Amino acid sequence: MTLVVAPMLMSTFPSFLGGGTLPDCEEVAPGGGDDLSATAGSDIPAEYLELYQKYGKEIGVQWNVLAAVGKRETNHGRSTLPGVRSGTNSAGAAGPMQFLISTWGGKAKIDIPSKFNGYASDGDGDGVADVYNPADAILGAAKMLKRNGAPEDVRRALFVYNRAWWYVDQVLEIAQRYAKDGELTLPPEADPACDEPLVEAAPNDIVKEILDYALAQRGKPYRWGGTGPDAFDCSGIIYMAYRSVGLSIPRTTFGQWPFGVRIDEGDEQPGDLVFFNSGPGTGPNRPGHVGLVVSKGKMVEARCRLCGPIKVTSYTDRGNLVGFTRPLENESVREQLKRVVQAAG
Repeated sequence: MTLVVAPMLMSTFPSFLGGGTLPDCEEVAPGGGDDLSATAGSDIPAEYLELYQKYGKEIGVQWNVLAAVGKRETNHGRSTLPGVRSGTNSAGAAGPMQFLISTWGGKAKIDIPSKFNGYASDGDGDGVADVYNPADAILGAAKMLKRNGAPEDVRRALFVYNRAWWYVDQVLEIAQRYAKDGELTLPPEADPACDEPLVEAAPNDIVKEILDYALAQRGKPYRWGGTGPDAFDCSGIIYMAYRSVGLSIPRTTFGQWPFGVRIDEGDEQPGDLVFFNSGPGTGPNRPGHVGLVVSKGKMVEARCRLCGPIKVTSYTDRGNLVGFTRPLENESVREQLKRVVQAAG
């Protein structure tokens, strides 16, 4: 995004590290619509507020952070500076959320469906992704924040949006003012208090230890080929989780897919693997991405370099799901388990 931002806003804020946690581990949208401050109610136009809350919940990012970006960039579309309603500013940014045209998708208005590389989105369902349309732009901004670390690592997501730490501090200060309790809400998977219920779902002590290892890596970055201790790729974290209990499974996703016994969807349990297509070179018989099931509907995954830190996510709403396998039912692993049990006894 552009470093040129609307000047009508506050100039300097103290660093805000933000981070209230949820009181429980229930599934809730981060920064839901019921934590609206009086400041937000009076400052944000009703149309924009509805869009921030709608797409914050739909995409899974804090609505008040999304709204704070809109405030910091163009005062929720009210700025009269160049590039807000037409054209671009001096940095090439356009629309109420100030997307670079190249980041949006190559041009300001794109017919949907269309193949493009960017965040162009059709929020109002008119078949056009219009960078100047608030619904389209806010949906695109939510997707960009999500891809780059939100809702868990908000500071990282905002830094990618506009690469300046002063900008991150200013946006988070605005977000703080928009929240009724003055804090940012973190999702359940970012709260260590939610680890215990996940681990308790393990069917046996071996799986519990596998989950313990994988969950302990949350917050670390993705690195292609990584097997820790500071970073992992998708199959690397699973390989090391199994290795932590003395079990050897294939290192790569392509090797892990045929290794385990296939499990019908609905019969998966913690410790199983869930596989996905992931673009060119992958397919139903050659999935390119894998996660570790930690409880029904939840997996821990290292997704990609730009997708934020290792975290627990849902696989029930993820497209391109290929299937599930159970490495513990592989004959060689069963033999390894016998040796592990004997050594422990």
